[in-house]
Amino acid sequence: MSKKHIVVLTGAGVSAESGFATFRDTGGLWEQYNVNDVASIEGWYRNRKLVLDFYNQRRAQLKDAKPNAAHYAIAGLENSYDVDVITQNVDNLHERAGSTRVLHLHGELTKMRPENGIYDRTDSEAEVIDVGYDQVHLGDLAPNGSQLRPHIVFFGESVPNINKAIDLVSRADILLIVGSSLQVYPAAGLYRYAPNDCPIYVIDPKPVPLADPRVTFIQEVATKGMEKFVELI
Repeated sequence: MSKKHIVVLTGAGVSAESGFATFRDTGGLWEQYNVNDVASIEGWYRNRKLVLDFYNQRRAQLKDAKPNAAHYAIAGLENSYDVDVITQNVDNLHERAGSTRVLHLHGELTKMRPENGIYDRTDSEAEVIDVGYDQVHLGDLAPNGSQLRPHIVFFGESVPNINKAIDLVSRADILLIVGSSLQVYPAAGLYRYAPNDCPIYVIDPKPVPLADPRVTFIQEVATKGMEKFVELI
């Protein structure tokens, strides 16, 4: 008998307990930085050094962060289920916890690519360079001679992996949403592609405005919520 397919959609809340700063919460990064300066394509062309420095700081922070119990619980689902993780996060904590199939919607902090690369073409992954936690500066060039830029989907850019995510959700037996406020589109609309008979579980300490009869809400932080989810299934 084939294993049930669980698709897990995660947002910043799953990494918050690892000490990795979120963007929207009180005290989050958007209170310290103007989003248009450090996370938009216009901001990149206006001040590349500022953007590079911002993501250098995020990588340094990520190096010291560790996966938490929620990351490990999600990875542990693979022992009994066929699991795909779709994450809005740019950290690598899911991978470090042991999840083997992780689709990053908004890019990856530990990777860079040429400024003039075309990310949404089929061979684009060949242009992506894994820099780990190293610092990247103005003047650091890709093999093609152009400035390296963060492998991040900036505001104002398309989300190349959204169609892959839609396909995964459309084939889910169970959809689990952890630590996402469901406010950032197009990711926020992914749950709509779940099959009609697919139960949806939402783990978040704050109320999530989602009116759907398929939804079971678990109003807890990610670590405690994952404990309850594992008991429920």
